Amino acid sequence: MAYTYDPTNIFARILRGEIPNRTVLQSEHTLAFHDIAPHAPVHVLVIPKGPYVNFDHFSLEASEEEIVDFHRTAGQVIALLDVQPGEGGEGYRVIANSGAHGMQEVPHYHIHILGGRVLGPLLMRSDR
Repeated sequence: MAYTYDPTNIFARILRGEIPNRTVLQSEHTLAFHDIAPHAPVHVLVIPKGPYVNFDHFSLEASEEEIVDFHRTAGQVIALLDVQPGEGGEGYRVIANSGAHGMQEVPHYHIHILGGRVLGPLLMRSDR
């Protein structure tokens, strides 16, 4: 599949320094920052610095170094936010939306790390 990356998306603009953010952690290949409209007391976005549209694009085309850096940075963010279950926190949720059915709003791969309260069920049960 061919992926078309939009370099004008808001996360690309954040990476270029055109839009400020509240950085939590940054590494060579990854940026983590607070969501501007949080859905939980802890709501951080983790994005690769490379031009990847969604999870499968990143998984298939990112270098091993980018993939390892992304996941290690996400783990460090979880530790910094003190939401690790059994390590002081009560747990967290990681979400990656992809495409129209996945409700992806920004066409740049990212994960949401949410915590700080009981988050409820992920999806409502559907008979469809």
